[in-house]
Amino acid sequence: MRTPVGWCIVGTVSKKTRKKTAEPKTATLPKAEPEAAPAPAAGRPSALVDTRVIYCGDNIEQLKKLPDACIDLIYIDPPFNSNRNYEVFWGETKEKRSFEDRHASTQAYIDYMRPRCVELARVLKKSGSFYYHCDWHASHYVKVMLDQIFGENNFQNEIVWRRTKAHNDSKRYGANHDTIFFYSNGGKWTWNVQYAPYSKEYVQENYRYTDEKGRVFRVSDMTANKPGGDVSYEWTAPDGRKVLPYRGRYWAYSKENMLKMQAAGQIYHRTTGMPMLKHYLDEMPGTPLQTFWDDVDPVISGSEERLGYPTQKPLVLLDRIIKSSSNPNDIVLDAFCGCGTALVAAQNLGRQWIGIDVSPTACRVMAKRLRDVCKMRESEPHWRAHRTDAFVVRDLPWTIEKLKAIPPFEFENWAVIALGGIPNKVQVGDMGIDGRIYPVGTKPSDQNSMFAGDWFPVQVKQTDRVGRPDIDGFEAVMEREDRQRGFFVAFGYSSDAISECAAFHKRTGRLIKLLTVQEILDEEHVQKM
Repeated sequence: MRTPVGWCIVGTVSKKTRKKTAEPKTATLPKAEPEAAPAPAAGRPSALVDTRVIYCGDNIEQLKKLPDACIDLIYIDPPFNSNRNYEVFWGETKEKRSFEDRHASTQAYIDYMRPRCVELARVLKKSGSFYYHCDWHASHYVKVMLDQIFGENNFQNEIVWRRTKAHNDSKRYGANHDTIFFYSNGGKWTWNVQYAPYSKEYVQENYRYTDEKGRVFRVSDMTANKPGGDVSYEWTAPDGRKVLPYRGRYWAYSKENMLKMQAAGQIYHRTTGMPMLKHYLDEMPGTPLQTFWDDVDPVISGSEERLGYPTQKPLVLLDRIIKSSSNPNDIVLDAFCGCGTALVAAQNLGRQWIGIDVSPTACRVMAKRLRDVCKMRESEPHWRAHRTDAFVVRDLPWTIEKLKAIPPFEFENWAVIALGGIPNKVQVGDMGIDGRIYPVGTKPSDQNSMFAGDWFPVQVKQTDRVGRPDIDGFEAVMEREDRQRGFFVAFGYSSDAISECAAFHKRTGRLIKLLTVQEILDEEHVQKM
């Protein structure tokens, strides 16, 4: 569904096999997360499988349609086996279905996930990588299941992500981390070393020297314990003193190379005249990433990227995973993609991608995010023309029958987003407002607030025939909020409802636009708006 016109909604080392990497002598020091270089140009779509596609529906059905060994990297963040209401989108109480409502036990959860993970293993290339994001409730059971599917020898890491600095559990230790299991699918896999910044303590302890330009550096020994080549000479310090290696050792470099390094300003001389090799802080890449990640902040209420999705993961977390385990134009799959963080990260990094989610609301929100953040087009013609900036959404409930069957909250979100609006995130006490539309040129001053900026109210009813009482209630909303225009969405309206809207306009000058679901499906609502 296109957004109506006139409205708006608000330093790596690449290898193909795992190897331990020594600290290089020249590189670029990252900050808390390395600043993103310009995204590599995304390549043409894959010949194996359609990419830049979001599928709406049960992922196991879609996975069965994919060929064997067609995916380079899989990341999933499925609903966890906990008391949290993971299927609640934006905190809607009418849609609250706790995990136990669908999965009565941990065993039921594993039974649910096992066939999906089997399919994911089937579609993963032998050179591919698999990441399973979960929390403490079922992580130990998940690990056993994944060992059985991928093989214990293909287990590479258990990554601990500190998702919050503190969590208050009154009678036990605070659970403030998530677990990410990393598996390969064979003996060789894509691996690009990522680096974390040095700690302040490490820098203060080791980088204790500053040159005349203000650059900070540390020094290291320039001797070795084994001879080889021209390494037994007498070195002349800048003050003319003759220096030999420590007793029983040799110079680590030939005299020719030592002279070149001295000319390049790479040697520091101690007061004894002993030469030491300089390592500038701004040339160091940092520390190779370990399995404890405490430098990635969660998405909280004040985060710029926050959408309100209850389990939204930070973009930098997915950037890190995708950079580590894929290369440009590789195919990334997220089979529980929620609000689409993995898809956005993949697109920004020049990867191809496939997303699957059972929620129509989530699919529409991630489509909007791709349009807004990645500046992509949701366009079938452009996608079929192999435009790398185009994507499509498949299998959304675009029929009257399907829209009548989806849960009320999903329907409300679908309608508001289809109009180019922002759904109400907290519908407890929503005061008759299911969403808001902001005209082009206006924007909420606070995107987390439902009461900011110039806007038009939207009310949605999943009913065949809206009557006058519903219109009377919406009129009260418009007068209370002092809105001159509002939009009502339903499958149909009674003659009394239509007459009341006309009378309300004549009486107050305020306009209620009645839109039907069929008009939205046929995209005839744009003209009426």
